[in-house]
Amino acid sequence: MEKIQRKATKMIPELRNLSYERRLQRLELITLEQRRLRGQLIETFKYLNGLFERDGNVRTRNNGQKLLLRNFKTSQAMNFFPVKIAATWNQLPENIVSAATVNTFKNRLDKFWITNPPSTTSY
Repeated sequence: MEKIQRKATKMIPELRNLSYERRLQRLELITLEQRRLRGQLIETFKYLNGLFERDGNVRTRNNGQKLLLRNFKTSQAMNFFPVKIAATWNQLPENIVSAATVNTFKNRLDKFWITNPPSTTSY
């Protein structure tokens, strides 16, 4: 799918000679991998009301709504959704994770990612 997006953005004559990342910036788009990560963070926000165990450590530096990371003995467990997304979630600022609505969360996340693009290789 990413190849299709690359080719589609190259079809725009004024953007043809720009790098893929620059074309995405000009079109105000994100990579498909970043879009998947965004979707997972949105789902995490939706489900956090009691469905995930929270870290009881109140002396946190970042967002105050940390997800508890457990150690697993198998590599298969590392692909479980909460494990994959917890590290990224825990790095988000408090004003994003404490948003009152899903739309507010999305808007704040998108604005944050303009200046702090997500690292999709870590999840």
